Amino acid sequence: MDEPKDIVDYNRHAWNRQVERGNPWTLPVGPDEIARARRGDWSIIVTPARAVPADWFPPLEGLDVLCLAGGGGQQGPILAAAGARVTVFDNSPNQLAQDRVVAERERLSLETVQGDMADLSAFPSESFDLIVHPVSNLFVPDVKPVWREAFRVLRSGGSLVSGMMNPVHYIFDYFALERDEFRVAHSIPYSDLADLTGEERARLAEKDEPLEFGHTLDDLIGGQIAAGFVLTGYYDDIAADSVVAERIPTFLATRARKP
Repeated sequence: MDEPKDIVDYNRHAWNRQVERGNPWTLPVGPDEIARARRGDWSIIVTPARAVPADWFPPLEGLDVLCLAGGGGQQGPILAAAGARVTVFDNSPNQLAQDRVVAERERLSLETVQGDMADLSAFPSESFDLIVHPVSNLFVPDVKPVWREAFRVLRSGGSLVSGMMNPVHYIFDYFALERDEFRVAHSIPYSDLADLTGEERARLAEKDEPLEFGHTLDDLIGGQIAAGFVLTGYYDDIAADSVVAERIPTFLATRARKP
């Protein structure tokens, strides 16, 4: 398989296909969840299983919220039903369509914008009070611009809630893991482009898998601090179908505040 020339374009098409395949991150929430959110009984995830702590969120009524790389009809509609003014920003048109499906079905006011999470030039500085960033920056080669842009478009005193992949996940041979075999094969930072063979990438392409990048903790955590954020919350999470997660949490989440 030839090396893709445009990662953003490649992953856009991959995620469009993931919607068609029914990837769990592309399945819209149902009417019951929206009804509960309207009553003030809601929660969201930014990692596979663990709900974001309720005290990580300010009162949502009238709040300007950006769901960053957060299409799929999940977080955005719930936050809108809870009273926020929500903009969902995502690279995949099919993912954004899932948010519009829920918005139309539930008569929610919700805006969708297509674009690259590392380039938020569609928004003026200090446009949002809260950014919700579900685990997705593993699909960009460099996470530092994501943090810088998030800081720019967030208002002073606002928060960024982010889900991330623990880079330890990427030290193992992906295809050996499918056989429940642990074989340390890669270093961090990791790249599907640099660390897989063309044949291995072709095997992923057959399943419409997007290309992934394992960022260092220095870039994931330190990158937020370097962008100007103050970290105010942290937790680990696991994916139930991961053999690595039987030994160590494979996801993490942070809350960061813009002073």
